[in-house]
Amino acid sequence: MAKYAVNKQAVEHARRLIEGRQYVLDSDWGDAQPNAEAQNDYLDSHGWEDYAAWHLGLTDGANDETKARYAFVLGDFRRIHRTALIASVYRASEWRHKDVELAAHDLLQLLDEKTGLKPS
Repeated sequence: MAKYAVNKQAVEHARRLIEGRQYVLDSDWGDAQPNAEAQNDYLDSHGWEDYAAWHLGLTDGANDETKARYAFVLGDFRRIHRTALIASVYRASEWRHKDVELAAHDLLQLLDEKTGLKPS
């Protein structure tokens, strides 16, 4: 099974998006997540550094500037999606990638705090 490191660039990018109110709170992540064509279009117009900033995980051993290097996408290349964070927490937890799980969880908590979602 692949191992992942937390992409600190993506964490900072996500924080900036949340602070700038560039998020979607309710979406069907299965439909909203970028497909291969959207990923290729984004890469063509923005390059690898910007593409990397949208991915919370860096695959250990994979070469930079390959799609295999980047995992746990956080949004649709315009806005962060709350459901992407939830999916990242779930997938990372399921696959026992604790550092990625906690990074996604922390971003989810930040987003919820900024949008007024608090425990009752």
